[in-house]
Amino acid sequence: MCSRATRRRQSTHLSFVFSAPLRLCALRDQSNRRETQNGTDGASPSRSVPNVAAARETRGWLAGIAGASVRFAPMTYRAMLVVAAILFPSLARAADPWETIKPYMAPPAEFAGKLGEYRSPLKFENGREVKSPEQWAERRKEILAKWTGVMGAWPAAVAEPRITVVESVEREGFTQHKVRVTVAKDRVQRGYLLVPPGATKEKPAPAVLVPFYEPETSINVPNERTKDLNALTFRAYAYHLAKRGFVTLAIGSPGGDARQPDTAGNATLQPLSYLAYVAHNCAGALAARPEVDAKRIGIVGHSYGGKWALFASALSDRFAAAVWSDPGIVFDEKRGNVNYWEPWYLGLDPALKEQRKRGVITADAPRTGPYKAMVEKGMDLHELHALLAPRPFFVSGGAEDPPARWIPLNHSVAVNKVLGVEGRVGMQNRPAHGPNAEANEVVYAFFEHFLKP
Repeated sequence: MCSRATRRRQSTHLSFVFSAPLRLCALRDQSNRRETQNGTDGASPSRSVPNVAAARETRGWLAGIAGASVRFAPMTYRAMLVVAAILFPSLARAADPWETIKPYMAPPAEFAGKLGEYRSPLKFENGREVKSPEQWAERRKEILAKWTGVMGAWPAAVAEPRITVVESVEREGFTQHKVRVTVAKDRVQRGYLLVPPGATKEKPAPAVLVPFYEPETSINVPNERTKDLNALTFRAYAYHLAKRGFVTLAIGSPGGDARQPDTAGNATLQPLSYLAYVAHNCAGALAARPEVDAKRIGIVGHSYGGKWALFASALSDRFAAAVWSDPGIVFDEKRGNVNYWEPWYLGLDPALKEQRKRGVITADAPRTGPYKAMVEKGMDLHELHALLAPRPFFVSGGAEDPPARWIPLNHSVAVNKVLGVEGRVGMQNRPAHGPNAEANEVVYAFFEHFLKP
């Protein structure tokens, strides 16, 4: 054990080491803001406006480090590890990713073994219990048929989904391709394919699909949705995973409007299920790429993208691992953002002349469509979670998915137990809805553990 004085000296030394990159990052962010104000997006160095003042300040500050003492605020050891992982991802990857995610791959004692009032996925509709992997295969088909029957059946998958490259640029250690992706019959959607240098035909890399409202956020490029640059980078899963050696594909809402999605003429198919179908075809397109390992494709999304990722990974077996960031992993009508009742998710009723008013469930805006039927039948999303077993999934929980969500997650833990595996279901929690640096490092470690050879 280190003495308190020794730990203090270690903390002081590490604070000194990490203070320089922290200051450089602050200067970089300041420069990016100025570039944005000058009409650039920071995506391509060739279009950047040089920040002369920032450069001078950086040189002077670095010179001060070399020849003078520096005052600094103390940092906790945990905080320094997080900073180190963010600023030096290669160092973070040198450690075993399992050690990063292990604390979150089992429920805390407070929720261990608790199943709540959710109907067990391990019971057939007639009440018979699942006791073997063979019986679970039967039950899984039954669950999938029940949900498909309510949401509408998918059309046939695209036979040869394609990713067509429109434009390519080199960017920060990876190649960024602007692409068009076949997502449905007669439907092609824009997006970005990010390819790290180590991904080749001879050595294919794992890949991750990143759905969101629009693809620019996912590749860390400011756009009309950007309100804060820090919030942007914490949602840029495709960008950060590409820098960690994953091929990533970033896509946005079909048709460009999340609340009026283009469902390619499938009027009776619920929009959220259609989004899952789009993701299924995108995974097929990724699998056809020579630089992608077709057996190691994951999916991650935040909020709206988290709902999309949840349904896609549950309804499609093309995804080997999944992360859902604060989508609301079960129905919860007390939470306005867990709004599966909306017509752009599960509440679409083609028989209505006008769809329900946007907002929480009220007498004037009641449940509609399949969502209404699901609630009346006692269905909930924990059944979809279970469809992934034994594939691993992780909940990066925030305001909509607090620690108590382990209660529905325990049902997937139980299914995995029947299949003879453990450590395939995880959740980390933060207070706010938006992702943060610590939460994202766990997300990236999850994919490194489960998707990389």
